[in-house]
Amino acid sequence: MNADNSIRLQKIFTDCGVLSRRAAEAAILAGEVTVNGRVASLGDKADPEVDTILYNGTPVRRPAEQGHTYILLNKPRGYVTTVHDPQGRKCVLDLIPPECGRVYPVGRLDMISEGALLLTNDGDLANRLTHPGHEIPKVYRVKVGGAVSEEQLALLRSPLEIDGYRIRPVETEVTDATENGTVLKMTLFEGRNRQIRKMCAAVGLTVRRLNRVSIGKLRLNNLPVGKWRYLEESEISYLKKSR
Repeated sequence: MNADNSIRLQKIFTDCGVLSRRAAEAAILAGEVTVNGRVASLGDKADPEVDTILYNGTPVRRPAEQGHTYILLNKPRGYVTTVHDPQGRKCVLDLIPPECGRVYPVGRLDMISEGALLLTNDGDLANRLTHPGHEIPKVYRVKVGGAVSEEQLALLRSPLEIDGYRIRPVETEVTDATENGTVLKMTLFEGRNRQIRKMCAAVGLTVRRLNRVSIGKLRLNNLPVGKWRYLEESEISYLKKSR
């Protein structure tokens, strides 16, 4: 690896719009990244202008144009939120045409969840939006089985402990209730792994369907499931100005 002008591999991936920093770290740990024919290790550096960097055999290069792409996707159930899946499952990027360029997901929705998902090749913005301290709220429509008691609602609104971490309180309200189940509106200001499902399980509720309806001011509105659109300039500006 070239020592001159070298930078960390994770930053190269974000600069090239291939993977987010966290996804790049995971790919390196999984042995999916090579530099000049050698499997890379976490912490390695390289010079993207000189070294040959491959991700799953594909060269990692800077985009020809420096402009960034911002896309909102209405993710369907059954798709994994990743660039490449070793198990051969359908990936969200399968829904984005090649002419959009190389983008990657910002944050995650698990395979059986659906709804608003942001994709971009703006590595700096992606890193800010996925930082635990970021405060853009994400709103979810959560259908659970059975009735939800006031005690369960109070617990969902409290700083529960999930995976050994005390989460921030989640705004939760009932929007519909029938004999077939209850629909909750849940607003999160952080997004830990399968947080809503774990929260509901902790208070004795079973999630039947989970749909993220908005990311801050970014809303799906009438965007059909499986379809995408470019963000408007006002939406891009909103994301860049958010803390």
